[in-house]
Amino acid sequence: MPAPQTTLAPPRVPAPRGPGRAVRLLPAPLRTSPGDDRLRARAATATVWYLRLLAVLNIAAVMSLPFREEVHEHNAGEYFTPYLATAGLGSAALALFLAVVMRRRKRAAWLFNLLLAGSLLGLYAVALTHAPYREHAFNWVSAALTGLFVAALLIGRREFDAIGDRSNPRLALAVGVGGTLVSGGLGTLLAHATNKVPGAALKDEIAYSLLRGLSVGPLADRVAAVQAPRWADMVINILMAVTFLLVLYACFRAPRGACLLAPEDESRLRALLDRHGDRDSLGYFALRRDKSVIFSPSGKAAIAYRVVGGVSLASGDPLGDPEAWPGAIDAWLAEARRHAWTPAVMGAGEEAGTVYARHGLDALELGDEAIVDLADFTLDGRAMRVVRQAHNRVRRAGYTVRIRRHEDIPAEEMAVLVDRAEHWRDGAAERGFSMALGRLGDPADGRCVMLECRDANDEPRALLSFVPWGEHGLSLDLMRRDRSCENGLMEYMVVELLLRAEGLGIERVSLNFAMFRSVFERGARLGAGPVLRVWRSTLTFFSRWWQIESLYRANAKYRPVWEPRFLLFAKSSDIPRIGLASARAEGFLTLPGRS
Repeated sequence: MPAPQTTLAPPRVPAPRGPGRAVRLLPAPLRTSPGDDRLRARAATATVWYLRLLAVLNIAAVMSLPFREEVHEHNAGEYFTPYLATAGLGSAALALFLAVVMRRRKRAAWLFNLLLAGSLLGLYAVALTHAPYREHAFNWVSAALTGLFVAALLIGRREFDAIGDRSNPRLALAVGVGGTLVSGGLGTLLAHATNKVPGAALKDEIAYSLLRGLSVGPLADRVAAVQAPRWADMVINILMAVTFLLVLYACFRAPRGACLLAPEDESRLRALLDRHGDRDSLGYFALRRDKSVIFSPSGKAAIAYRVVGGVSLASGDPLGDPEAWPGAIDAWLAEARRHAWTPAVMGAGEEAGTVYARHGLDALELGDEAIVDLADFTLDGRAMRVVRQAHNRVRRAGYTVRIRRHEDIPAEEMAVLVDRAEHWRDGAAERGFSMALGRLGDPADGRCVMLECRDANDEPRALLSFVPWGEHGLSLDLMRRDRSCENGLMEYMVVELLLRAEGLGIERVSLNFAMFRSVFERGARLGAGPVLRVWRSTLTFFSRWWQIESLYRANAKYRPVWEPRFLLFAKSSDIPRIGLASARAEGFLTLPGRS
């Protein structure tokens, strides 16, 4: 029973933490009025829109000669322009990138803007005390706009609480030095090759390249020994802008979430699966060791996730007691906000999706999971004719199936099966994240079920591996086969499992996930609307490269119960980013380096 709280101390709430760490209790923040909260949020949003507007104006100034000359005129002599208005691609890149990271409420970006804009405002204030500057109304407008931006930063300062990676400064320094050397070197070569003035010294070409990288205006014109054509100036400026953008990315990138599943975390997750593992067929996949985990304050629920490209990607339902799910979701969302990660859930069930929706996430139906209830499964009837014929044909060809728990397979035999599975894998990358364990033959997975298929010569030709789904269920993990084997071999193996699973105490089996299953089903019906028909045709077209329709057809053969699965997200604008992260996590898209 929890100890009663005294009236002298504020209640304590769990602080956001890294996965696999004990929960620290910190005093709850002081409450503020809703009006103050709205003011801070609007001020923070105003800084983002200011930066977006400046990015557009800088790009327009670069593209428009009259506009660019006007800006350059006001950046020289007795005039000055608002914060970040310089008519250069570097400034445009800076403003655009800062708008992105400020939208993600990065503390480092707030501090960067405050130091830069605050210092500039101080210079403007000093300049306006001198007669040549204070006589121009435009300077007062520039100072006022810069001052409003600084004021908005100060008012909204508590909104910017997302932290960055500790290695960012070192990485930014390395990227800055290397990028400047590369872009400056290329710019110097380009200036040398296109220079209209003969006999320029190397130091003049280097100086021209560096100055032109800062601005396409008259700044580099001070180097009289170099005169490059307009297109060369643009290329040099773009090279430096790209370098600057890479440095900014290195400065403000989100932490990678490298704290993966620790042994003590795995033990706690297995305890939750022992008590509540029958709730979700994807629950066992939370034990993937490339995932991190965060627990509810009570420890009765947990969410496993992986950070990919700044997206905190969870899969399936939360583990554990549904009454403790809100605590785990709150902790996961708080951690995502603290690190400026985009929260997303792949493949949540309807019950979990409803709980996530109460925490501010929207839902999009991804497809359906095929679940076969063994009590209702039969090979009889016209609807099962194709499956029945495939099963009989493969059986007459002399193929046999052996079904065992992983713990019952000798180590030598398991090593052979793992080697065959690796040899039969389609492609170099291991695919799967939300519905794949990512390992085979691990001693900790002894309750998994292996189906080994051999031909008439007693040679292994295919295997299926299933993970436990509570005490009386199985969920498909791995399908591998020799490409030269008999057609229909997988159907034969699945049917053998469904017919013989009762001996293992199995009552239900989860097969593959069919993405957009309802589109294929409803789009083929009489009276389907034009939008649905176009959507179905589009998916059919892409099925030539990805197994979209074929997975639906393969699952539908067994007359399963279809259980919908959902994608959960915070903002619709995040869906493309989430889709890219999901493709990387599932192994369909491989990028250099770590995720």
